[in-house]
Amino acid sequence: MTNGPAELPPPPERNHPHPTPAPAEWDVVVVGGGHAGVEAGLAAARLGARAALVTFRGDLLGEMSCNPAIGGLGKGQIVKEVDALGGLMGRAADATGIQFRLLNTRKGAAVRAPRCQSDRHRYREFVTAAVGEQGGLEVVEGEAAGLLVEDGPGERPWVRGIELADGRRLAARSVILTTGTFLRSVMHMGEEQRAGGRAGEPSATRLARDLERFELRIGRLKTGTPPRLVRDSIGWDDLQEQHGDSRPRPFSWATDRADFPALTQVPCHLTSTGEAAHEIIRANLHRAPMHSGAIEGVGPRYCPSVEDKVTRFAEKTGHQVFLEPEGLDTDWIYANGISTSLPREVQEAFVRTVPGLEQARFHRHGYAVEYDFVQPSQLDDTLALREVPGLYLAGQINGTSGYEEAAAQGLMAGANAALWCRESAALVLGRHEAYVGVMIDDLVVTAPSEPYRMFTSRAEYRLLLRQDTADERLVPRAAALGLVGAAQLAAFEARDGLLGAARRLFDRTRRDGKTLTELLRRPEVRVASLAAEEPAIAQLGLDAELLERLETDVKYEGYVRNQLEEVERARRQERTEIPTGFDFSGLRGLANEARQKMTELRPRTLGAASRIEGVRPPDVALLAVHLERHRRGG
Repeated sequence: MTNGPAELPPPPERNHPHPTPAPAEWDVVVVGGGHAGVEAGLAAARLGARAALVTFRGDLLGEMSCNPAIGGLGKGQIVKEVDALGGLMGRAADATGIQFRLLNTRKGAAVRAPRCQSDRHRYREFVTAAVGEQGGLEVVEGEAAGLLVEDGPGERPWVRGIELADGRRLAARSVILTTGTFLRSVMHMGEEQRAGGRAGEPSATRLARDLERFELRIGRLKTGTPPRLVRDSIGWDDLQEQHGDSRPRPFSWATDRADFPALTQVPCHLTSTGEAAHEIIRANLHRAPMHSGAIEGVGPRYCPSVEDKVTRFAEKTGHQVFLEPEGLDTDWIYANGISTSLPREVQEAFVRTVPGLEQARFHRHGYAVEYDFVQPSQLDDTLALREVPGLYLAGQINGTSGYEEAAAQGLMAGANAALWCRESAALVLGRHEAYVGVMIDDLVVTAPSEPYRMFTSRAEYRLLLRQDTADERLVPRAAALGLVGAAQLAAFEARDGLLGAARRLFDRTRRDGKTLTELLRRPEVRVASLAAEEPAIAQLGLDAELLERLETDVKYEGYVRNQLEEVERARRQERTEIPTGFDFSGLRGLANEARQKMTELRPRTLGAASRIEGVRPPDVALLAVHLERHRRGG
């Protein structure tokens, strides 16, 4: 069974001319060594581009600035897709995970998602080593202070590289900015303020000023982080243990199951705040930057600070705190659930009211970071700025949050920058093909007022986007481009062939007048039992993951067929292009909000217009009429 419809038509021509041949040291220069920057540099190099990765510190590539974990609801699916596209994050998580869990196992297969607790130091070391081993990619330490720009066709600015703070110039045919939370960033802790995007690291202030020349729409967002505690200061006996799965599953389809997990698996622990903590927090809200007005940016609604929890959910008598080890060889414990920017002494006071933390000592106090981002509606679906040829953006600079969302954007931007440099067709994923496609499509038609996070609910075709089918959906596509090598493709085809052989055997093998596939549609029938009783199937040697995947394919087959029909209907709207420069403001009959949003966001197709917040079905129908008149010249 396939999870995709017939091949979509090729994407329309982008608004960017291809770069003219010019002396350039690099094809692609990536600014930023976080999750987005790493994947961008690796993807560009895998496609044959000469790539440079510019970062403050070359020993902190892939640093986990916040939670030492990978995956989660919606996010785990993205990690699987990054892996299927040849990216690094899934393999890094598999090699350095210290607790693996599949979430939502009591719910339908479409919303199940993998997550792992990571050894953050080993993760960073794995990523740094992988970047060092990638041919065609060079790490350059330094601060990007500005962009090298010249006039291009139509008198538009054309990015031609970057200048470092020490005066060095890196000439390039394209530049990818993956500045994370560092763009004009300020760190807040109570009344304390200092420039910086992460503890101990500076702010990218000069680059932020340089972006102003493009007259981009810039916003301000905020993120936060909780305290890190000393392991032996915690009363572990009073806490609830939370173990991982007894049979852990890797993120990467290529990970050797016989040698997984690679590291010792450890539990996390659970406790909760109480009324004593809440009283201390309420009494000091005037000293919290978000409540005192010191921070202008908006934080993530789905991951609020403990100050926000206490005020927004005043009826709750407690909020969970997950104590997560940051690694096997460190005594740092991440206090997930109590992100805060209250003053140090207030943090210590309320934390020590929490059961198990009465004697807690602090390695690092919580703090908030406020930073600039670029409104992503100014991007096209390759993550290039529409009006600035050669400049791509990926990660939190686009108003997103999370390692996983950043990694996916980095991979797509890196691949597309390399493809643009060699004048090849862009890599664009549809909403029916990947969560990565859903995310990018969401971003280019929105103006985020809070950090964007992926949820399964954002995907209308999530039955087609199950976490266990990412390899089937994307590995062949990535291999055709060169993002996945021949050896990797052969390994995938062997595993995929095994699954196909099992499907055919299940279709042919009959029992009591029914095929095994027909029997599997009964809720009580399990594929593992049928396979064990049928010698031909048992001889295939399918592992538990492939058996479960086969069972899910069969039991969801009818629902998948319905979603494929929905995709076909949606394709008609996606084929209806909106001409560049189309005048939405002059359309009579459109609701004022719809006219305003479309004028601001400039949707590329009728389908994209239909997904803009505030645009109603009658507005879309009326727009379709106007587009048809425009096409006929009326």
